[in-house]
Amino acid sequence: MSRNRLVPGAEVVAVPGRGLAVRTPEGEFLTVRTGGADQQSLLSRLAGEDTGPRADEELDRVVRGFEQAGYLAEETRPAPWPADRRRVLLLGDRTLTGPLAAHLADLGADPRTDPRPSASPTSPVSVDDLLAADPAAVVWCLGTPAPDGLWDAADRLPEHGVAWLRCHREGWQAYVEPLAAGPGDVTSGHVRARRLAATPAHRELAAYWSGPRTLGTPVRLTVAAASLLAALLADDLWRWATGVRETTGLPARRRLRRVDLRTLTVTEHPVLPVPDVAPMPEARA
Repeated sequence: MSRNRLVPGAEVVAVPGRGLAVRTPEGEFLTVRTGGADQQSLLSRLAGEDTGPRADEELDRVVRGFEQAGYLAEETRPAPWPADRRRVLLLGDRTLTGPLAAHLADLGADPRTDPRPSASPTSPVSVDDLLAADPAAVVWCLGTPAPDGLWDAADRLPEHGVAWLRCHREGWQAYVEPLAAGPGDVTSGHVRARRLAATPAHRELAAYWSGPRTLGTPVRLTVAAASLLAALLADDLWRWATGVRETTGLPARRRLRRVDLRTLTVTEHPVLPVPDVAPMPEARA
């Protein structure tokens, strides 16, 4: 029999006078009705410890209840980063790409920074220049809004089998866009179109993106905020590289995340690709 244990985030606690309760990964508490099963043996089994012979029908019944509820899983190790997806090209603001590179290296990736040492974070790059580095993924991070047209070339990366991920900041708000890795995924152009369609201030937002903008005291990205953005990006890349699926929230490739840089609060918003505009019918005489 394989050794099962509680899934990450699930815990069992002994409640004085009330027996056992399980705290689910969602943070809820559920009462465990152990019947005639020995509680200590049950706790040992749930911890993945070897309890010797298991000819205990009552204990097996309770353990099966945990399994059917989805609170047990085979003991596994984190999925390693595949060798053919290790090279990740990082462009943009070094305040963000620095911590991102550290996160990716810890996860097993091979991050490469922008080979143009004097290039501005908002310097345009052709798709051929991006592909020349032979990356499996490209990440572009900006500490400002993305200028019009800056990411148009990079939006074509998924057509060449290269994953494409980006983030940018607008004042005290930062946006982590969905990872695009194939046909039908959400690109930066889709996100801009959807955001313009979702606000009555679409003219103002378009003008804000295109500039110029008058600034007061600049917003400075704290170490904590930069680390949070880097961690979100690194997690998206790791899940794409290893194929690990998310079990909660919106699908990663259909999710725009908004980060409040003052409170470090993250909110998720669904976003879909924008269909191509149908061609105008030909005029008939």
